[in-house]
Amino acid sequence: MAFEGLSEKLHEIFRNLNSKGSLSEKDVTLALREVKLALLEADVNFKVVKNFINSVSEKAVGESVLKSLTPGQQVIKIVNGELTELLGSTNSKLTFSSKPPTIFMLVGLQGAGKTTAAGKLGVALKKQGKRPLLAACDVYRPAAVKQLQVTGKNYDIPVFALEGSKNPALIAKAAVEHSAAEKNDVIILDTAGRLQINEELMQELRDIKQKVHPQEILLVVDSMTGQDAVTVAQSFDETLGLDGIILTKLDGDARGGAALSVKQITGKPIKFVGMGEKATDLEPFYPDRMASRILGMGDVISLIEKAQDAIDNEAAMLLDKKIRAQEFTFEDFMLQLAQIKKMGPLKDLMGMIPGANLQNAQIDENALVYIEAMIGSMTPYERANPSCLNASRKKRIASGSGRTIQDLNRFIKQFEEMKKMMKMFGDNTKALKNGRFKLPFGLG
Repeated sequence: MAFEGLSEKLHEIFRNLNSKGSLSEKDVTLALREVKLALLEADVNFKVVKNFINSVSEKAVGESVLKSLTPGQQVIKIVNGELTELLGSTNSKLTFSSKPPTIFMLVGLQGAGKTTAAGKLGVALKKQGKRPLLAACDVYRPAAVKQLQVTGKNYDIPVFALEGSKNPALIAKAAVEHSAAEKNDVIILDTAGRLQINEELMQELRDIKQKVHPQEILLVVDSMTGQDAVTVAQSFDETLGLDGIILTKLDGDARGGAALSVKQITGKPIKFVGMGEKATDLEPFYPDRMASRILGMGDVISLIEKAQDAIDNEAAMLLDKKIRAQEFTFEDFMLQLAQIKKMGPLKDLMGMIPGANLQNAQIDENALVYIEAMIGSMTPYERANPSCLNASRKKRIASGSGRTIQDLNRFIKQFEEMKKMMKMFGDNTKALKNGRFKLPFGLG
């Protein structure tokens, strides 16, 4: 999960800070020294870390903080604010040309994920009511055009390719002319990359820029390359003038050094981050939400947005009726599991819940698989009538799912408890909205 290592270290540092009733300047200095080490271990640029620590220290050792009722929380608040500033302060959105088509030019090194990012960006723009066109401007990498065509087909986005041409600038120009006839109001240029930056590559990109005058040039960079990502961003910006950055593979980067360095060093905003393999996993980047997640404070807004994308409204209304009538069955539970899985890995979702301590939470991603196997081994009648499960039925279901009877009994007990809890949610909707509702079983 993104920033997992850094998040765990910071959680421990601030837990110790909060455990003290009062703080001295020495306490804050020692804590910030630990924060500094945590950031350096996360592969954050040294200059960025130095400036960050100095800024936090300057604000955190003042009398108003140290003599407040909750000095530990005040320090965390300051760190959160500085971290948000470090990541870019506010969400930086794409800009669009007043006269279509709007051209977005994706650049970067080979292997950064430009082609996949082009397709996912197209999906995001379609959600905004745009009619995107992908243009295959990489004429060097074997099967690059084919890969973009497959991507376009998978995401239901048209692809323009100019057979036989080896001139990327002319292909980009032809794509613009083609878009007028097909009424595409956005063109996404998938350009060539190299294993390393060289003058030939940069000249080709300059030629494309001069030929079609893109609205924005977006650098696609692999977040797992750490500080190398910052060096790459600087080189591309000096040559082309970047408008923003797309960080890919952030979901697999437990350190997160690139995300915490690139904006501060280059001055260019991170506009999107890649958080998975699905078409919808290219997400707009919100610095304040990411800072909150890094500090273990959750990201409820992103969690709600994911739920809105994944959950079918009609199905949700039907489920609400079944819960209120105490008619929730294993079949309904399977449908809910399918919708939860659409939202992403459980560990990522847990990171969005305020107060979820990932360091101590043992999240078994296989748990859903085991549950599905047990429910899948039931007959339609058994799924619809959980109360009918007697000893012989349980024995058959456990055997068919490869689980023990104890596993099955534990799941059935949890299912019954969950039904009660869901009923309480349904009965306390007004209380929940008013912020007075308390979770059952000591959960909050």
